[in-house]
Amino acid sequence: MGSARATAKRPRSMPKLLGFTLLGALLPGLGLIVGGRRKLGAFVLTVFFALAGVAAYVALTRRDEVIAAAVVPSRLLITSVLIGALAFLWIVVVVGSHRSLRPATGGTGGRVAGALFVGVLCFAIAAPAAIGVQTVLAQRTLVQDVFQSQGESKSATRPTTVNVKDPWEDRPRLNLLLLGGDDAPSREGVRTDTVIVASIDTKTGNTSLISMPRNLTFMPFPADSPLHKFYPDGFGKEGLSLDGRLEWMLTAMYQNIPDAHPGILGPSDNEGADVVKQSVGEATGLKIDYYLQVNLTSFPEIVDALGGITVNVNERVAMGGVSSAGIPPKEWIEPGPRQHLDGRHALWFARGRYGADDDQRQVRQRCVIKAMVDAADPQTLVTKYKAIAKAGRHLLRTDIPQELLPAMVQLALKVKSATVANVTLDSEKLRLKYLHPDYQALRATVQAAISTDPAPATTPVTPTSPKATRKPTTTTTTPPPGPTQNLADACAYNPSGDQPN
Repeated sequence: MGSARATAKRPRSMPKLLGFTLLGALLPGLGLIVGGRRKLGAFVLTVFFALAGVAAYVALTRRDEVIAAAVVPSRLLITSVLIGALAFLWIVVVVGSHRSLRPATGGTGGRVAGALFVGVLCFAIAAPAAIGVQTVLAQRTLVQDVFQSQGESKSATRPTTVNVKDPWEDRPRLNLLLLGGDDAPSREGVRTDTVIVASIDTKTGNTSLISMPRNLTFMPFPADSPLHKFYPDGFGKEGLSLDGRLEWMLTAMYQNIPDAHPGILGPSDNEGADVVKQSVGEATGLKIDYYLQVNLTSFPEIVDALGGITVNVNERVAMGGVSSAGIPPKEWIEPGPRQHLDGRHALWFARGRYGADDDQRQVRQRCVIKAMVDAADPQTLVTKYKAIAKAGRHLLRTDIPQELLPAMVQLALKVKSATVANVTLDSEKLRLKYLHPDYQALRATVQAAISTDPAPATTPVTPTSPKATRKPTTTTTTPPPGPTQNLADACAYNPSGDQPN
């Protein structure tokens, strides 16, 4: 009798059968209940609502913790297994629901149609699950390839201990050194043409960016550094010609000092980065905690993985050309508001040197950093993460330990919603373009800048209907008085002046 009652509840028509099968896939357990397997269906439906409730609660109240967990390799492996297991159980429920709903005396055509429909539903579950597993495993591979644990990697300059539970307890600021390494095949060795210090307030996320001119000479070393004995007056030699001084500038330290004094700072996986960390820290008066090095030859790959970046182009930017030899570029990035650049154009926007000085390039480089942060929105990360992770493996090198990553991610979330400001360095006052820069005054400028809160961003004025052909421009926005300038203001569309041919 019980079997007869269960059979009587099954839908007799094919549309109803497929409809309840679909509902059973959308609400796992419902199909089992309609098909007569009430206890099992109620259990499955209860588990489904419980899991959905937990997921909603975590998404609404524990989002930052979940994002932080996404950089722990062991948790990523567990997550990939759970995704696969849940997808498999979901498919089992869909198949079981259809079998419970299907009439015992159905025709061959109906059985084939039902099987095809169930196959489509199973594929709709399996395909996203497979993509999810692949994405999680790609993230795990990225973390393991780029970030080593404290005990596995070697660094002569990073903090020796990591308080995983509360790394910022006794550290009001985190100072990161951002390096752009130019190791193109046409250049011998590696030149760090981009050297930027990001000083982050660990409580608020407010960040000050300090761009170091690549042609600084006589870069100092701390008194307790082994390199201070070799360069007590800074890295440089008197009486060198201009060409000779190129090998004694900041841009050459990464390659030349480890070549001259290998292993002098101690065991290290990246001696050049440790050298630059020590020297830049002494020059700015900041203790540099970690470095993040970008391989510029792979930079276009990650920009393309992000889908490009959007920047305001205030001046005509050269793509190639050699100023000293009088060789003009063959291509230009023309001025205009909110221009979307692919990886190749973004690299030239950051590096274009023809007809521009280092100050202009530094502004553009900081704007590229801001644009990449803006481009890394949740939708982009979800839909393009495999490509981003693949590019990141080729792009990044760092001494940030794996153990610190969860806290770093949470701090990065603060930075994304906080204020990022540029520390304005007066080249004339600090003698940055002279043979002997005033590093004492540079330290005072940096200290004054990070001791004050950055000014809030102002809304940039953008033309509502820019002309198709714009007059080329070359000069950058003049920074306001004071030691800092909000990066949103510096990167706003505000062209002025004329670009020389």
